[in-house]
Amino acid sequence: MKISFPNGDIREFPSGSSGMHIAESISPGLARNALGIVVDNTTLDLSTPITNDASVRILTFSDEEGRQIFWHSSAHLMAEAIQELYPGVKFTIGPPIENGFYYDIDLPEGKKITPEDFPAIEQKMKELAKANARFERIEIAWEDAVTYYRERDNKFKLELLDEFKGEQITFYRQGEFSDLCRGTHVPSTAAIKYAKILSVAGAYWRGDSDREMLTRLYGVSYPKKQMLEEDLHRREEAERRDHRKLGKQLEIFTITQEVGSGLPLWLPNGTVLRRTLENFLRSEQAKRGYHEVLTPHIGHLDLYKTSGHYPYYADSQYSPIAVDDDEYLLKPMNCPHHHMIYSSKPRSYRDLPLRLSEFGNVYRYEQSGELNGISRTRGFTVDDAHIYCTQEDVKNELKSVVELVTYVFGTFGLEASTRLSFRDDNEEKYGGEIALWDHAQQVLKEVADEMQLDYGIDEGEAAFYGPKIDFVVRDAIGRKWQLGTVQIDYVMPERFNLEYVGSDNAKHRPVIIHRAPFGSMERFISILIEHFAGNFPFWLAPVQISILPIGGDQHNYAQSLNDRLRALGYRVELDLRNEKISRKIAESEQQKIPFALVIGQKEVEADSVSLREHTVGNKGLLPLNEALALFAGLSTPGAQQVA
Repeated sequence: MKISFPNGDIREFPSGSSGMHIAESISPGLARNALGIVVDNTTLDLSTPITNDASVRILTFSDEEGRQIFWHSSAHLMAEAIQELYPGVKFTIGPPIENGFYYDIDLPEGKKITPEDFPAIEQKMKELAKANARFERIEIAWEDAVTYYRERDNKFKLELLDEFKGEQITFYRQGEFSDLCRGTHVPSTAAIKYAKILSVAGAYWRGDSDREMLTRLYGVSYPKKQMLEEDLHRREEAERRDHRKLGKQLEIFTITQEVGSGLPLWLPNGTVLRRTLENFLRSEQAKRGYHEVLTPHIGHLDLYKTSGHYPYYADSQYSPIAVDDDEYLLKPMNCPHHHMIYSSKPRSYRDLPLRLSEFGNVYRYEQSGELNGISRTRGFTVDDAHIYCTQEDVKNELKSVVELVTYVFGTFGLEASTRLSFRDDNEEKYGGEIALWDHAQQVLKEVADEMQLDYGIDEGEAAFYGPKIDFVVRDAIGRKWQLGTVQIDYVMPERFNLEYVGSDNAKHRPVIIHRAPFGSMERFISILIEHFAGNFPFWLAPVQISILPIGGDQHNYAQSLNDRLRALGYRVELDLRNEKISRKIAESEQQKIPFALVIGQKEVEADSVSLREHTVGNKGLLPLNEALALFAGLSTPGAQQVA
């Protein structure tokens, strides 16, 4: 059989050769580090025989798919350790996640796991890993799997098996542990050298608050000790930067049960932060010919039926509201409202492209266990825009949007990569004609190639109405976040019967481009808080300058300075309290205010200030005009990078 490799090489192997055999033929080092293999886009165990011509890719820990395999196997290893330490435990699901793995377990009556128990579990995992037990894939009949879990009184696995009836049932076994699992897994436990249990939490079975409460153990593992140490350091840094903690410390937002879970209240500092971000994007959009609009918080249910959002997203929407004899819906997205604005009057090709933008409030139902500060909320604001254009303008408009999104992320020092999200063969998931989808995907790919974007293609990740470019940003500590999107849409113009009159005097369908650089304003701000660790650049900081007079004799000078700076548009906090200057400075530092102006008698007499820069310290005596020039130079978006 002929095997094709990513570098273009084609080599012949005996039919039935395994992934491990192929890895060994390339190099002993690759074989030692190999974790799995991708055969014609399907991820398989290294032990799987390959019988036909195929393209293959050997996976190691440096590959995202390789890490997922490694962490999936680590979840099984952790489960085996728990099985030995807590006889009678019942297992439910144990998947890999973005940065590690977890397992949901049902502990025997009277048993619980606390952080004090983590070292014992880690030690047992280490012992089991050294045993070098092979991960074996076992195909069994559905009836035999049911018998296996009935004997163990595991209702959770039996419930899963009910859903898998008629499918091929596979178990994986390593050592004394067997689990219902589709795979893929590493060759043996010996690969999992360094593991750490991170936390324990409660989790409802299948995320349903009416079901059983389980114990969820989170962990992470690596093939090298240094990798684990670096990861733990990143997690410590992430904890220090946690937006929920900093949001409270910096008085940015609050969430109360009286208002409701997932419904943040923006405090004055947070409101300034939001408005500054909005004004930054408004300014950039104005330069590019956008028109800002406003739409209501609810809409007639038929509007969302026309778009397909209802009942397509019914699980994430609030129940319809009865008003007179009609039904309305809390707005789950802005798109249909903008389409109504487009259709509010006849359009000509001379009116296009029409770019409508809005910072629109939307509402989605999120389960309580999924809520997380302002990064996952039930009410949030989307920096939506919809561009209605002719087919001839699509590529230029797409390029302009990509440039805008890239500029926005670069302003905040966020390194962005791109991903093209295309449709798959699931016909029920997507609307519209296949031919239009194929054309839209081709256009997106051409734009990505012409702009020399470094991208991958994810099939099955498109929106139901069109393919998209997703932007993934890397923050100051290396974490990745999926943020802005750009989508091309041939479906909604058909559903809403949108038209324009072309130069031929005939009616045509416009193409819609959806875009949101920030995405959710709430989530974007949560990422910014953690990216900057609360040390916002001068232009963005809610309070830019604190004025700290040493004593009462300097109050008049400090007040006049405060008035002058405010008149120039700076956000200033004047501290006239009868407190020691050391305490005023400490509190200014705690609030992460970029600059503090310390005013003593010497500063008054010299019409100057003693300048302190946050995290840097005393910069010395500075004439007032030089301080003003410094502030002016830092007032442009992007003028300061991450501290």
